Amino acid sequence: MKTATARASDTQWLDEPQQRAWRAFLGGQTVLFHQLDRDLRTRHDLSMPEYEIFVRLSEAPDRRLRMAELADAVAHSRSRVTHTISRLESAGLVERVACPEDGRGVVAGLTAKGFRALEQAAGTHVDGVRDYLIDNASPEELAALERVFERVRARLGGSRF
Repeated sequence: MKTATARASDTQWLDEPQQRAWRAFLGGQTVLFHQLDRDLRTRHDLSMPEYEIFVRLSEAPDRRLRMAELADAVAHSRSRVTHTISRLESAGLVERVACPEDGRGVVAGLTAKGFRALEQAAGTHVDGVRDYLIDNASPEELAALERVFERVRARLGGSRF
C-alpha cells in the first residue's frame, strides 16, 4: 500500500498557467452563481436550485419527473431535492403524486402557478447569464468553453442540460 508521501510524489502538479486558469474558474463560477442566485431571490423570491428544478420540470413530458430522475438531472442529493420540493409544494408551485406506471415511485410536477413563476423568473435569469457571462466572451471563447465542459460532463457522467 502506498503512503501519503508516495502518492504526493506521483501527483502531477498544476503549472502556473494551469493554476491561474483553475483559480479563475473557481472564483468566476462562485461569484457568477452567487449573483444569479441573488438576482432570483431579490426579484422573484426563488433560489437558483429552485429555478433549476422548475426548468427541468418544465422541459419534461407533462412537466413531470420522477423524484429520482429529477435529483439526477439537477445533480443534487435525493434528500436535498425532496426538501426543496416540499417547500415548493407548500407554496403551491409543484405537486407530488404516486408514479402512475408503478405506484411505488413519486413524481414531481410543475403546477400552473409554478410555471408562471418560472416564466417571470426566466427573463431575470437569462439577462444575468447574458450580462455576467455571455457578453464577456467572444464566440470563439464560448465555443471553447462549451467543448471543455462537454468533455468534463461526458467524462464524469453528468446529465445533458
